[in-house]
Amino acid sequence: MALVFLYGTLKRGQPNHRVLRDSAHGSAAFRARGRTLDPYPLVIAGEHNIPWLLHLPGSGRRVEGEVYAVDERMLRFLDDFESCPALYQRTALRVQLLEEGAPGAEEPPVPTTVQCFVYSRATFPPEWAQLPHHDSYDSEGPHGLRYNPRENR
Repeated sequence: MALVFLYGTLKRGQPNHRVLRDSAHGSAAFRARGRTLDPYPLVIAGEHNIPWLLHLPGSGRRVEGEVYAVDERMLRFLDDFESCPALYQRTALRVQLLEEGAPGAEEPPVPTTVQCFVYSRATFPPEWAQLPHHDSYDSEGPHGLRYNPRENR
């Protein structure tokens, strides 16, 4: 099993989450909410308002998302779904797991970090780096940039 950090349309409640639940693609199990240890620019760009994590570690914001344990079949499916390596590149990054403490707990839990795969963009139009950076993504968020699902393209 591999850990994958998802920050965009594949998260719970987002337009493409259904593909993670489809066992024909393999197995994906939610593990925790998380935040990148290093900042990255998360931008919404292109004619379909797609969320892109730009591979510029150290700039942008610490991005929130979800960590999933996936089997090899799901990882291969996600590579294809994300057009990896043509559009996205699958790279490794460190993610801090975000867990709420149990009610009545005396001390907050110690932050745990894990290494995850992430689908980010290493090459992109230069103007994308100047777009607003987000710390989390919601397809219907206050940014006003409605995502155009694949089935509508």
